[in-house]
Amino acid sequence: MKIMMVVVLLLSASTVFAGTRVEGVRLWPAPDHTRLVLDTAGQVEHNVFSLSGPSRLVIDLKNTALGTDFSNIDLSGSPIQSIRSAPRNGKDLRVVLDLKSDIKPRSFVLAPNQQYGHRLVIDLIDEKGSRLDRATSPTVTQDSAGKRDIIVVIDAGHGGEDPGAIGPRGTREKDVVLKMAKRLEALINQQKGFTAKLTRTGDYYIGLRNRTLLARKYNADLFVSVHADAFRTPQPRGASVFALSQRGATSETARWLAQSENRSDLIGGAGGVSLDGRDDMLAGVLLDLSMTASINASLGVGDSVLGRLGRVAKLHKQGVEQAAFVVLKSPDIPSILVEAGFISNPTEEKNLATEWYRNKLANAIFDGIEQYFRRTPPPGTLLAWEKQKRGGGTDVSQYRIRRGDTLSAVAKENETTVSELMRFNGMSDDRVMVGQTIRIPSS
Repeated sequence: MKIMMVVVLLLSASTVFAGTRVEGVRLWPAPDHTRLVLDTAGQVEHNVFSLSGPSRLVIDLKNTALGTDFSNIDLSGSPIQSIRSAPRNGKDLRVVLDLKSDIKPRSFVLAPNQQYGHRLVIDLIDEKGSRLDRATSPTVTQDSAGKRDIIVVIDAGHGGEDPGAIGPRGTREKDVVLKMAKRLEALINQQKGFTAKLTRTGDYYIGLRNRTLLARKYNADLFVSVHADAFRTPQPRGASVFALSQRGATSETARWLAQSENRSDLIGGAGGVSLDGRDDMLAGVLLDLSMTASINASLGVGDSVLGRLGRVAKLHKQGVEQAAFVVLKSPDIPSILVEAGFISNPTEEKNLATEWYRNKLANAIFDGIEQYFRRTPPPGTLLAWEKQKRGGGTDVSQYRIRRGDTLSAVAKENETTVSELMRFNGMSDDRVMVGQTIRIPSS
């Protein structure tokens, strides 16, 4: 009988401690939120709620014990004053965040990845307005004639809890691309007629669609997302440039039409026409025109950037590739994604970890961007005004379409872009007919 009682007690004890543990904690302050990450030994059930007077956030973790020390975490730059914890109901854990002010909490769990195990993520969102709400078009240089700068928004991929790809020697994509993005920003801001903005300036994460929304808030003329590729084997290498695929564009136009809040957004590629108040058919036509023009311009600037990258680095593919990346799906802003190389390749990882190689790539990307915009500057910009002064806005030639011609081939032959030819000839799409005569702007 005594032996049976001991067994029962042991089983009860094992049941009590059969839950998971909090094994680590990390904090990622960002401009519009702070991310608190609890590393757990396994999946965890949790509940989060706020208290006021004073401001606190309570995190209850079911069947969980504490296996780390909260006192070692650096809370600077965050809304958290202190973190305390205590067991609850015998087998649960309560974590309390003492806050400097009220915040809006958001929580979710993440499955293990290449770098981390199970995680509970708590986002503390700034109630005074997110960075998106506060973002405005940057103050740009104006010359004496009131000509504006070209605005380029540079997006360093990943960040914070999302390290991106990790090389064989532990080099993290998020670190490499942020350094490249900052170098590219400096190059652009040093060039007269250009202004650059970064989507992230530090080691924190921004949602993919929020990156493109920031570009729209900044009234960007171009969106450039910088990444470093990876593959399951170490052999692939080389830089790549991507634009949005037509398939991705088709799904995105449907998404925009389905979401009512998008109706009031201006679509720059359709001449600043709002979808607000339009019926579905007309809105769809306007959106398709805008997306087509945006993709054509993306291919043009992508080709220019790829050509410059090919002078300083090995290319993975010789042409601009197209894919349905979320960060490229802005219907009114030309957008490209630059893969700086394969961080999974030992040689390229070693190169990407060095400042001289990152700077070489950033210089090439900048040269490609500048070359494209000097050839096809947006109306109202300083570069467009300078081009017109040189006669670039008045001299034209004509070309008669022959069998086998495409508008993209004609654009490439005449060192211009499909979108520029469409705009110059008042075309609604890129289709041409044999015998058609089109006007070619002087480059």
